[in-house]
Amino acid sequence: MRKWNGEFNAARALVLVAVLVAGGLSQTRLGVAQAADNPLVVQTTGGQLQGVVRATGGAEFLGIPYAQPPVGELRWREPQAAKPWSGVRDANAFGAPCAQPYLGDWNKHDAENGKEDCLFLNVISPVWPAKGKLPVMFWIHGGANMGGTASSALYKDGTLPRHGVLLVTVNYRLGVFGFFAHPALTAESAHHASGNYGLMDQILALRWVRDNIAKFGGDPRNITAFGQSAGSMDLGMLMTSVAKDLFQKAIAQSGSPVGPSIATLADAEHAGEDLAVRLKAPSGDAGIKYLRQFSAEGLLTAIGKLDLPQGPHLGPDIDGWVLPRLPGAVFAGAEESAIPLLFGTTAREFGMTATADELRKIIGKPAGTFAPQAMAAYGLAGEGQGTADSLYGSVADQWAADVAFRCPATTQGGWHSGAHHPTYEYEFDHAIPGQEAQGAVHSSDLPYVFGYFPKEGNIAGKFGETDFKLADLMETYWTNFAKTGNPNSSNVPDWPQFGEAQTFIQFTQDGTVKKAAGLRSVQCAVYREVVLDQMKQLK
Repeated sequence: MRKWNGEFNAARALVLVAVLVAGGLSQTRLGVAQAADNPLVVQTTGGQLQGVVRATGGAEFLGIPYAQPPVGELRWREPQAAKPWSGVRDANAFGAPCAQPYLGDWNKHDAENGKEDCLFLNVISPVWPAKGKLPVMFWIHGGANMGGTASSALYKDGTLPRHGVLLVTVNYRLGVFGFFAHPALTAESAHHASGNYGLMDQILALRWVRDNIAKFGGDPRNITAFGQSAGSMDLGMLMTSVAKDLFQKAIAQSGSPVGPSIATLADAEHAGEDLAVRLKAPSGDAGIKYLRQFSAEGLLTAIGKLDLPQGPHLGPDIDGWVLPRLPGAVFAGAEESAIPLLFGTTAREFGMTATADELRKIIGKPAGTFAPQAMAAYGLAGEGQGTADSLYGSVADQWAADVAFRCPATTQGGWHSGAHHPTYEYEFDHAIPGQEAQGAVHSSDLPYVFGYFPKEGNIAGKFGETDFKLADLMETYWTNFAKTGNPNSSNVPDWPQFGEAQTFIQFTQDGTVKKAAGLRSVQCAVYREVVLDQMKQLK
């Protein structure tokens, strides 16, 4: 998995104006009158928060609890709103990442510091005191719904907010804590559903933003939800869920919920029962009680010791409540959120290694009766060996990125555009400097969207003027879209709507913008036929 490892930098060197005004009194014990006079204290539904000044201007409020800690009896339950606190709560440091297994260097820090008490969000404003109502951008981080955190310098310390938006980043439960389904959990649920706790967290965080963001200078009626990888997939699911009216625009980066791979509730429950048995839990309610007695670290350790080459099956499911139906079917039926959508992918995403013969076997099974068309689309018909591409890589690389990212995204975009909603597509082709040989891989767009350039980790590079200009261009497009639902303005190259021609723009290696149409149209036409056929079989 190619993803930046999360540089955690919550320490602040600035001396707060509030402390000077209060004559050295503890920030956590400011009196009501003093708090009322403090420009860095904000009243929320949970209580008062003390923010900090940003070195680049504006203010930030970090580690805000939007839910009660999901521990003990609240593990594997719908999140509950945070209990109100008295006094003024410091909001000057990130809360903990959510508990997660070690998945590679990209999440090493988060795995080592993760806790089950992790349902925090962060608010970053470009101006303070707040002036007017800024458009809000609500970030859902990636990490396969298994790892990662919103609480990192990558998302917080870049230049994106300086383009006139208020940024919110949110933690949500991951892995076994966020997506474990079980019949006993379904039975105890008022909604007769289980397994989508991570999505429920995102929904509660959106409601917190709706109810509180005006106090920070944000517009609760102009919220753009955006995410990358699993965060983008989750966002697409939210567009088909009980949350679809909680945001007004969406930006989906390298992730789509289209496809038949999301488990039914029954299948997710079966996988949960299997995991419980492997953990030696009793059956039924006693098993859930047994599993709730594990510490977070103990549960992750126990799962890590199981002989499961691909790990336990944990992910969103069609529970009939959070997700009433298969998201692809909702988009195909034009029943998703009727909002503007901006979406895109990177040129390489995740690659794979396979010979032509191996790839024919890999493609043949999911393609079913459409296998001949799929083989022809990749130059694999007969004894064909396929053709490598300087932008997209080997034929195996092409297939992997097409089936997991590009074709689901263009299918979703086509259905959304066909429902007469504003839709814009991009392709990110700019490799991180120093990584040109591997191309524009998964997550390589993140430094440019957030205007933050890591010095270490998977997406670190020797960034220069071309990169800084490209970042400014992309941030302008993203924030224009957040403001109006249209990425265009007079100071950037024209970005046409997707439309019937499936027009898109490419962010090129030299940092310029090119227009094109019909991204991987031959390959994705076959993909859509397969998906539609499989959705029919699932009815």
